[in-house]
Amino acid sequence: MSNERIPWDQYFMAQAVLLSLRSTCTRLEVGATLVREKRIIAGGYNGAVSGDVHCIDEGCYVVNGHCLRTIHAEMNALLQCAKLGVPTEGAEIYVTHFPCLACTKALLQAGIRKIHYLHDYRNDPYAQSLITQLGASVHQVNLDMKYFAKLQQESTGELD
Repeated sequence: MSNERIPWDQYFMAQAVLLSLRSTCTRLEVGATLVREKRIIAGGYNGAVSGDVHCIDEGCYVVNGHCLRTIHAEMNALLQCAKLGVPTEGAEIYVTHFPCLACTKALLQAGIRKIHYLHDYRNDPYAQSLITQLGASVHQVNLDMKYFAKLQQESTGELD
């Protein structure tokens, strides 16, 4: 067993994956972790407005191919910062799926300059061009299971 520490991109993306497990929209489970200076400042997942019914309970409210009930994970993370007065200028986001155009625009407007994502998902060409045009960057993270094997071993009692 290696004593190597998990790299930052693996660690923060794992946080986003964990958050995605709380998603309440059945169409796509997405999680997002906002990070500034190697510290998590907010997290979000796909879900309904607080106090509304959830897709998992009442089904998705789909119009023109979009679930109107759901607030995207990236937006929920940004809104958490807005609600609590946490600055986002210069922060990074780790998100399980490439952000949609609306989320990309919101992230860029909020000062996010690095977008890390796990899965391609309808990668919008205009979103990609905006990221480049505004001097931000986008990076696909591939989770390396060697950093998570210990979790499996611990759950099965294989560690000594």
